Amino acid sequence: MPDSLPDAVLFACNYNRVRSPMAEGLFKRFYGKRVFVDSCGLKGDPTGEGVDPFVVAVMDELGLDVSEHKPKTFAELEDGSFDVVVSLTPEAQHRAVELSRDRAVQIEYWPTHDPTLVDGSREARLEAYREVRDALADAIKQRFGAPSTFGG
Repeated sequence: MPDSLPDAVLFACNYNRVRSPMAEGLFKRFYGKRVFVDSCGLKGDPTGEGVDPFVVAVMDELGLDVSEHKPKTFAELEDGSFDVVVSLTPEAQHRAVELSRDRAVQIEYWPTHDPTLVDGSREARLEAYREVRDALADAIKQRFGAPSTFGG
């Protein structure tokens, strides 16, 4: 479905450490370089540590390396020209609507659970992150179409 893909997609959440980097990584896996994709958050990285280690772990399970992801804010985006902006938190949705006031851009809100709120064992926490990863993967495929594969 390459013809139905937008030229540029942005995923936004609160800190760009958990949900939006997952969505960005999954989108890149599904559609490659045919679409420019980026992610950002409302606020800077409060930890200064970059992407959440549990995100690195659950994305690695799919063979995706997001360990070098550097969280950034809306203000730090290199390009603000997106065809579709997907907000994963209510706060990011408000900012995305502001961003779109003077631009032709589709704004979508995909309420996405914050897996950092789950307490418990390491395995219980990883499972919460996997659920978010898998829900995002399903939502991306549903919205943007089945990923193309080589040979069919």
